[in-house]
Amino acid sequence: MRKCLTFLLAAFMVLYPVVVYARMETLGLRGLLGLLLGAALLRAMVSGERLWWGVALAVSMLCGIGLLLQDARMVKLYPVLVNAAMLVVFLSSLWQPPTIVERLARLQTPDLPPQAIRYTTRVTQVWCAFFLLNGMVSLMTVYWASDRIWALYNGLISYGLMGLLMAVEWLVRGRIKARLQIPRQDGATG
Repeated sequence: MRKCLTFLLAAFMVLYPVVVYARMETLGLRGLLGLLLGAALLRAMVSGERLWWGVALAVSMLCGIGLLLQDARMVKLYPVLVNAAMLVVFLSSLWQPPTIVERLARLQTPDLPPQAIRYTTRVTQVWCAFFLLNGMVSLMTVYWASDRIWALYNGLISYGLMGLLMAVEWLVRGRIKARLQIPRQDGATG
């Protein structure tokens, strides 16, 4: 049940810009702020992770500001907030190794050679740059773009860019593993 709820919440958050765009008129500011706050709190409760509790706290502040100022832009800042949270997580792992990417790599290959560890550090840095730039563009769409452009960027383009980065990294990683002859989980190399 928990996995199903986690999946549904993640799907909702991915679709969040589309929901905001489609329901901005019918739900109104209070409805959208309530929907965002409810989803953020539920995600934090289901995950139990400090990161998502921090996001829920920031969302509650955004919602309060949105209500106080009657400013719908607060609803649109959620993707900026998520990018900032991910940037903090990845960036902090650079100062407190192992990096996020190294931890993930060690799930498949527990004994990484030094070259692979350097590679995972570089990939973590690339993700930091991605979250910084993506968050900045997302912020620009909040203040200087139409609701339609905001929804298009935050609900489609940013995920496409993330997928593209993952695909390129996967291809590069394959070449690096082959060059370093790092064994796969099944014992074969490459």
